[in-house]
Amino acid sequence: MTATTPQQISDLPTLRAAVAGWRAAGETVALVPTMGALHEGHLTLVAEAKRAARRAVVSIFVNPTQFGPAEDFARYPRDLGTDLAALAAAGADAAWTPDAATMYPAGFATRIAVEGLTDGLCGPLRPGHFAGVATVVTKLLNQVRPDIALFGEKDFQQLQVIRRVVADLDMAPEIRGVPTIREADGLALSSRNRYLTPDERRSAPRLHAVLFDIAGKARDGAPVAGPVAEGVAALEAAGFTVQYVSVCDAHSLAPVARVTGPARVLAAAYLGRTRLIDNVPV
Repeated sequence: MTATTPQQISDLPTLRAAVAGWRAAGETVALVPTMGALHEGHLTLVAEAKRAARRAVVSIFVNPTQFGPAEDFARYPRDLGTDLAALAAAGADAAWTPDAATMYPAGFATRIAVEGLTDGLCGPLRPGHFAGVATVVTKLLNQVRPDIALFGEKDFQQLQVIRRVVADLDMAPEIRGVPTIREADGLALSSRNRYLTPDERRSAPRLHAVLFDIAGKARDGAPVAGPVAEGVAALEAAGFTVQYVSVCDAHSLAPVARVTGPARVLAAAYLGRTRLIDNVPV
């Protein structure tokens, strides 16, 4: 195995043996959890992982428990060969590729649910989603036992949920958020962007532009209701079906009427059949 070829591992004993060998050599370990269909945003996380630790493990697992019955689990893009080639170029040390039976063996009966942070935004719209995320990420952290785990800030509510789980359960890894990677026109990179038609792809950057505009108008304690309403109208005029646009406290994710501390403008909207999410700091 060359220095740039990740070891593909699909069973837990082999994973733990590999990590134990690194630990015995005094090496630190970083984890980048993914569902595959890797893009430059994921590879930026891998690069950050390699800067933060000697060894980088990238998990690839399309987690069924975070998809609702009408969501896109069956059609979610899967291309393990291309993903492994990308990880080789990025210098990942191991690709952890368990199957569903390894992650959820017969008799599996445990779920981790986080209250408060999941009460708004995507929580009510995707029942069970964050419990599925919290459970699978807890399993991944316990399987790999990294010193640090890295997550993109595009999924900001997910990031805050994971931070809450790690803090509440006294888990050891540092959870680090990495700023959203965007296309030149502002569209946040996402594996689901490949669902967009050419016309939808041309419209999609409008989401980021609207959130950026709201953030600018919400600074210095100005009321947020007007800019949010204007933003929703602009998105609808551009062909989006808006689920929410909200200005929230960056820590609690509670909606705010005025920004008086760290905050985020967050949104979810459909463009055709594709659900897009994004957020920007205020």
